Amino acid sequence: MSDGVAAGHRHETAAVPAGGARMPPAIWALALGTFGIGVTEFVIAGLLPLAAAEFGISVSMAGNLATSYALGVFVGAPAMVMLGNRLPRKTLLVLLMGLFVLGNLLTAAAPGFGWALAGRVVTSLTHGAFIGIGAIIASALVPPDRRATAIALMFTGMTVANLVGIPAGTWLGQVVSWRATFYAVAVVGVATILALLAWVPADGPRRDPPRLLRELAAFGDRRVLLAMAITVLGPAAFFTSITYIAPMMREVAGFGERGVTGILFLFGLGLFVGNLAGGRLADRALMPVLYVTLAGQALVLLAFYFLAGSQLASAVCVFLMAAFGFATVSPIQKLVMDKASAAGAPNLASAVNIGMFNLGNAIGAAFGGFVIAHGFGLASPNWAAALLSLAALAVALWLGGTERSRGTRSPAAGAR
Repeated sequence: MSDGVAAGHRHETAAVPAGGARMPPAIWALALGTFGIGVTEFVIAGLLPLAAAEFGISVSMAGNLATSYALGVFVGAPAMVMLGNRLPRKTLLVLLMGLFVLGNLLTAAAPGFGWALAGRVVTSLTHGAFIGIGAIIASALVPPDRRATAIALMFTGMTVANLVGIPAGTWLGQVVSWRATFYAVAVVGVATILALLAWVPADGPRRDPPRLLRELAAFGDRRVLLAMAITVLGPAAFFTSITYIAPMMREVAGFGERGVTGILFLFGLGLFVGNLAGGRLADRALMPVLYVTLAGQALVLLAFYFLAGSQLASAVCVFLMAAFGFATVSPIQKLVMDKASAAGAPNLASAVNIGMFNLGNAIGAAFGGFVIAHGFGLASPNWAAALLSLAALAVALWLGGTERSRGTRSPAAGAR
């Protein structure tokens, strides 16, 4: 870690509560922002038919409201971090959330499809940077043995969005208007700005702001790249399955519409439980947690392939798949931050890693569609997902082996 990064880290950790008895309120401000981001990203799936009907376009054309958001996350994460590299992190987060509010208002008030598309792109630019910088702040506000837990608590916003926010947003869109949903998300953004201003400690101007070349140099560190590979492959595994869960549960397990809704609720509940458990356990032993959760996810997904015809077994598998899958999220984010910090450049890597989650989502959805399209059946995404989870486990073991190798060489080097 460079002197500048270390200095900034010491400054920010001044707000750590004595003994770490409870989490500082700043983390709940970050969780609120993450909740709004989670809702605005995924609620569009349930609102596409409504938007398409109003604009007089096909549902597939309206699907660009989702695609443009995903692409914007990749572009926005590095761009926003580097554009705001000289700003205090608190100021940068407030500005990002202001842009988030603007984007949602533009989407909600769009007079035509092009304006709605522009609103989605503006909103997406804030996604990776807010969560990436937020994770750095969250981990800096608590003692070292609670950092993964702090990141996990910030990510509860995303899990609550899946569990409550997205169903509520879809219902609001159906009952009132799809535009009302985005107005409501903009209100969440305003509330987040107020919470950030009230609760996040002021960090002052950065004495050693991130420089592009130094930040990019972190991506030349093999450990950073291996950690990001886990980011892509781990989430890709459960998205390979969950993307096709509705037809799978209808056609293979024999669930009706209410049954599928219940399955999706179990998935959201699994995300919530797994996220909190993964964060707490990772503070004790980060790499072993990744080994266990990735292996557990692979075993559950493989079992799901063989047991998809049973409604009870399917319900259990969906919950466990989500729990194991999201238990890896905060540990992976902390892992990337740790490796990038060791290379002296945590800011860009932390933000880009959020984009890697989205890349994993896209790869998973495409892989699941591929095996179905090639005649392997509606349950086939489960064994395909198990392969991805095993690939993530192999990368994690490789990274762990690299770390152990470096550790055994260090004493000898010091002796010389």
